[in-house]
Amino acid sequence: MPSATRRSLLHRLAERAGRVLAFLWSGWAGLAALCLLAAAWQAGHEAYGPFILTSPLDTVAAVAALASDPEAWAIGALTLQRAITGFVLVAAAGTALGVMAGYSPATLRLTGPLITVLMGVPPIAWIVLAMIWFGGSDATVRTVILISALPVVFMGAARGITTRDRGLDRMAEAFGAGPVQRFLTIGLRQSTTTLFPALALALGTAFKVAVMAELLANAGGIGGALADARINLDIAQALAWVTVSVALLISVEYTLVHPAKAEVDRWRRAAQPWGVKR
Repeated sequence: MPSATRRSLLHRLAERAGRVLAFLWSGWAGLAALCLLAAAWQAGHEAYGPFILTSPLDTVAAVAALASDPEAWAIGALTLQRAITGFVLVAAAGTALGVMAGYSPATLRLTGPLITVLMGVPPIAWIVLAMIWFGGSDATVRTVILISALPVVFMGAARGITTRDRGLDRMAEAFGAGPVQRFLTIGLRQSTTTLFPALALALGTAFKVAVMAELLANAGGIGGALADARINLDIAQALAWVTVSVALLISVEYTLVHPAKAEVDRWRRAAQPWGVKR
């Protein structure tokens, strides 16, 4: 391997390692927020008692008990695959439709009222309709996730395209870049300012809607486990499953959405040496 190529490879590896370390270091703020949440949780437990709100330690013990149960792993995996597949559908369809609408102002104006209608219908209404259409199946959960989260991703992608710097488009065109190249290197990268927050919100919606649909449709998963805990009036079990659901959401967000955002937004760091904005 030539020395220049080797130096370039080492430089890219060092740059990537630096981004990973910076991402891991930023997790201290999130950890501090979780500690504050645990403190408020403990205060609520001490104020209202274990029948209303179990302590964080009791909930952690319940989560540990679930971790040793193979059936609990299967329950969590079912909800996880439903939420992820629904989110992937939302991300793909919402981004594609939003980008196309962003390049067509007439289409964006036409779809605006439809997006408002979709956002105005509560997810529980879609759950009832999906139960009638598909019964208590995976299709019910995925359909409700798609309908509930699609407007957010659509608007995030569309607004990102409409607010792009058109001067950069014209400059790239003057240098001979074609439409596809301009979109991939300029338009799509600029749209991440609004697209990735929309994707993060859609991911959270996917998990919330999945658990809600499972509970109401008796479709198993974490929602079904929460229904059993409600029947048994087991607060610790219910909070344990809520904790598992949130842990799955955080795991997916910080292993899927945030790394993708850091990789796509590398160009923004040119104006932020050592993490300090000029």
